[in-house]
Amino acid sequence: AEIVRRRILDDLMLSGVTIDDPASTFVDCHVVVGRDSRIMPGTFLRGRTSVGKCCVIGPQTLIQESNIGDGVTISFSVIEHSQVHNHARIGPFSHLRPGSVIGEGAEIGNYAEIKNSSIGKGSKIHHHSYVGDSTLGERVNFSAGAITVNYDGRQKHHTSIGDGAFIGCNVNLVAPVKVGREAFVAAGSTVT
Repeated sequence: AEIVRRRILDDLMLSGVTIDDPASTFVDCHVVVGRDSRIMPGTFLRGRTSVGKCCVIGPQTLIQESNIGDGVTISFSVIEHSQVHNHARIGPFSHLRPGSVIGEGAEIGNYAEIKNSSIGKGSKIHHHSYVGDSTLGERVNFSAGAITVNYDGRQKHHTSIGDGAFIGCNVNLVAPVKVGREAFVAAGSTVT
């Protein structure tokens, strides 16, 4: 197993991928990584994962069965069965659960969790936030501590947030709910 693991890493390095520490990097045989990408220590790329060109992955990152675009930065994070489009920034300490689609140039930051949601181009979700079963438009600001309350104890419900909306700190969006384009939701609000 160690010989095969090292052969996979050698092939990647010969194709133009930088691997900082092969001893602490684990890449499955079906993984594809684009030229000029950098894989940092403690990274695991599992299943049929693809990573684009000019990415920085890691350190301490797990990506499983996911597609990562070009120019993406991911650090100290877990990504499962998701898509991350070009030039997005993930982490540190983010978790993309299955069904997450992160738009071009979007930012998912510290301790943010995304599940079964689409995040539009240029949107930002930082600081202890949860977005589940939701669609966010482009350029949405989703502030610290804001969450989509998607589960009522029996069923999951959907949240929709329009382009350019601003969701303030510690907001609860109790699904099903729709926030319109360019809307402003004040800090501490609970919207039903």
